Amino acid sequence: MTHGRESAPDEIVDGLGAELLRIHQQSYGASAGQVRVHILADAVVCFLDDLQLMPSEQFLIGAGRSQAVIELRNEYQQAIEMTFRAAVERATGRRVVSFVSATKLGPNYAVEIFRLGPHTASLPDEPVSDGRPGSTR
Repeated sequence: MTHGRESAPDEIVDGLGAELLRIHQQSYGASAGQVRVHILADAVVCFLDDLQLMPSEQFLIGAGRSQAVIELRNEYQQAIEMTFRAAVERATGRRVVSFVSATKLGPNYAVEIFRLGPHTASLPDEPVSDGRPGSTR
């Protein structure tokens, strides 16, 4: 049995972390205090720690509506999924075959998990979004 660990070069890990953080900042209008990326044999796991919340989200939490904030963020992550997938595919050179996102409050963080296809999977020649809704490059 293998444990599925590979060592990705630091510049790939750091570059992907910066790109995911940039997309998060542009799409939400708020960022996270820290990003940690782990590239494994067939997965990429990204932790966005110390999430900054929008004033409307803070208001909802204060009004006892934390679950509404989590649900909205989860829905948004599904809507912007292709942008996150494209960043991971560019960084790893492999197709993302599945994506899961979860947001937690208290402490505020998000986890993004990308399952990678085989090393031989070719990437599509499709337009890639730059993180802004409705834009491609």
